[in-house]
Amino acid sequence: MELHDVWFVLIAVLWTGYFFLEGFDFGVGILTKLLARNRAEKRVLINTIGPVWDGNEVWLLTAGGATFAAFPEWYATLFSGFYLPLLIILVCLIIRGVAFEYRAKRPEENWQRNWEQAIFWTSLIPAILWGVAFGNIVRGVKIDRNMEYVGTFWDLLNPYAILGGLVTLTLFTFHGTVFVALKTVGDIRVRARTLALRLGLVTAVLAVAFLLWTQVDSGDGWSLAAMLIAAVSLVGAIGAIKAGREGWSFALSGVTIAAAVAMLFLALFPNVMPSSLDPAWSLTVTNASSSPYTLKIMTWCAAIATPLVLLYQGWTYWVFRKRIGTQHIADAH
Repeated sequence: MELHDVWFVLIAVLWTGYFFLEGFDFGVGILTKLLARNRAEKRVLINTIGPVWDGNEVWLLTAGGATFAAFPEWYATLFSGFYLPLLIILVCLIIRGVAFEYRAKRPEENWQRNWEQAIFWTSLIPAILWGVAFGNIVRGVKIDRNMEYVGTFWDLLNPYAILGGLVTLTLFTFHGTVFVALKTVGDIRVRARTLALRLGLVTAVLAVAFLLWTQVDSGDGWSLAAMLIAAVSLVGAIGAIKAGREGWSFALSGVTIAAAVAMLFLALFPNVMPSSLDPAWSLTVTNASSSPYTLKIMTWCAAIATPLVLLYQGWTYWVFRKRIGTQHIADAH
């Protein structure tokens, strides 16, 4: 295996980590409207991800930086061609971070309600747009012989990509609902489990349709195996939450996300961004990669830094592992 193949796999792993961790963050943000019945419950939901949401976003920064360094042609074409949706995602993530930090800075109800609205919308929009973006990457976009995107924003809003956006929206929301059931006590935990069952069924229908479409269009034996793992894991997650096993359900919903991302990257390889105009103009792991020397230096840096990041992030989750409820909110009553 060449180093550019290794870095293709590593970038897939980084995106998997991001969607696994930030996925339930987005889901919890969406649930501030779907699940919370009062201000105290909204605070409980926000507090479940309060200590970890910013650390989860590190995976996105690392994935983007790794793409820039390992596959500069891919990065250039992707970020220029998908400029508007990626800009919208970036603005949402900035506003979302500010909303988490500023919401409790003033006691006025209108102030806090406005920031809660911001948390909801800036969780909902990226949850959809990430699916749209990856749907287009796998499906292929209009790239010319100069490795430049020559399509328009509206070309990105095709049925396959929109279905991908609905899948990420429902899957992240389901993942977040299971996380809430795992991290809370009392009535909100019970309602989260009930909502997770309903969301799981909707997610299963959309995900099966999207993954089958992907498999028929560009899949192989490896992507089929990943698709089957995703399907079985999702069914297992739904069954586990029905049985009240939130830990198992969360782990299996995470496996679903990981297997789905793996399937997309397996269907994509050896391309990193297919051209819908001419397959010969597609960006591949070979023609879009950096020099072997650059990749070698990156590999050594990643080998040293990655275990440290995993250790401190795992420690963070261990420290904040306890369940919370409205009784832990000082002025809830």
